[in-house]
Amino acid sequence: MSKTIVVYYSAQGHVKRIASKIAELKGADLFEIQPTVAYTEDDLNYMSDDSRVTSEFKNPALRDVELVTSEVPGWADYDTVILCYPVWYGMASWVVSSFVSKVDWTGKSVYACCVSHSSPIGSSAQLLVNAANAGEWQDAVRFYQDASDEELEDWAK
Repeated sequence: MSKTIVVYYSAQGHVKRIASKIAELKGADLFEIQPTVAYTEDDLNYMSDDSRVTSEFKNPALRDVELVTSEVPGWADYDTVILCYPVWYGMASWVVSSFVSKVDWTGKSVYACCVSHSSPIGSSAQLLVNAANAGEWQDAVRFYQDASDEELEDWAK
């Protein structure tokens, strides 16, 4: 029997809303990726050269974010993973990239969906595929941060 999980990271709540709705529509379990040091609104100020996210963008060595855990309970039992993430500078947030690089994707069918206000999907999905180095990654999709339930229902079908 097929088992699905929605894995997500949400710094500001937009991704959480979308991931939760997709999990509800798919009858899937839900797992939140959490950095050990949460990102604040000041950390996410893309207009400031001194913000955490801008510093990490400029210095790739800072992008390996420490996570509370990369151990998903029952991970081996899931054959389908829906990965929801915010886009930062045209890439998946470093939190998600860190998670993807630490997990075994072998045997998983992966559907990635990014959420943003204005950023396109960019190379974010392909970079995640490269970081995972395994799994069957399907074409990724981008949702506007205020995507309607109807849009999410259409995609979930």
